[in-house]
Order: sequence, then C-alpha cells, then structure tokens
Amino acid sequence: MNMFSRLLLAGAFALAVPAIAAAAPHAGSAQAQALLNRAVAELGKAGPAKAFAEFNDAKGGFIDQDLYVFVFSAKGVYEATGANPQLVGTSAIDMTDAEGKLLVQAMIAAVKDQPEGRVDYVWLNRADNRVEHKVSLVRRVGDHIVGVGYYKG
Repeated sequence: MNMFSRLLLAGAFALAVPAIAAAAPHAGSAQAQALLNRAVAELGKAGPAKAFAEFNDAKGGFIDQDLYVFVFSAKGVYEATGANPQLVGTSAIDMTDAEGKLLVQAMIAAVKDQPEGRVDYVWLNRADNRVEHKVSLVRRVGDHIVGVGYYKG
C-alpha cells in the first residue's frame, strides 16, 4: 500500500470514529497540585509503607478523576502508582514518552537541585486513546520522587 492510500485509509478511519476526536475532560493543574500536596503530607504523616499502600489502592483516596499519585525511588524504580500498582518494584528509569523523551530521568533531574519541579511530555491518554500533552508535578521527599500528572487542555 502506497503512502497516499495509507493517508486516505487513515482519513476514512478518523471520520468513522468521531468519539475518538473529542477529548475527555481532564482535571487541571490546581487539582494536581492539591493532590500532590495531600500525598506528600500523607507520606510524612503515615510513613512510606502505609502511604504507598494508600496511593496504590483505588479506594485509598489518592485517585481523583484522571489524576493519581506515583512515586519513584531516586534510581527510577516504581514505589507506588495509582495507575497500575502491578508496576511497583519495576524499574522505569528508561521509560520514554510518545516522543522518546526519557521521562523518569527528566523527573529525577527536575528535583535534583531543588525540592519541586515540573516535567512536560506527551502521553497516551487511555481514557480517550489519544496522545496528549501532559505535565507531571514532582516533589523530592527524602529518597522518593512523588508526583501527580495532569493533561493539558
């Protein structure tokens, strides 16, 4: 199939699937910052084991709309993630975004010389199956990088 045929087929598919064209509503930066602040406070109050269990639990109070808390070690290993708790204990140090950006390495670098940072990237939004611009707010708490990401839009 030549390039022109592929473009025509892609265009026909896009017209046939209008639900994908409309982006799902997203929580914003203020909500992400508030969730991050709550998560950091809980980590300080409850300690890592209890806080991470709450962050991983869908009913633990740290998932809000399309927002969730994630935690990486300073070496890029998942310590918690409300998106997919099965990732806990796995290394994400070489994880890239949709454009090839080394995402976890960027988060670690963002808080290397300061306690808080922000990382912009592109990510597949599973709610609407679209690659969208996203921002993760990250904060260093001891040897942990705690974050919450939100879709721009």
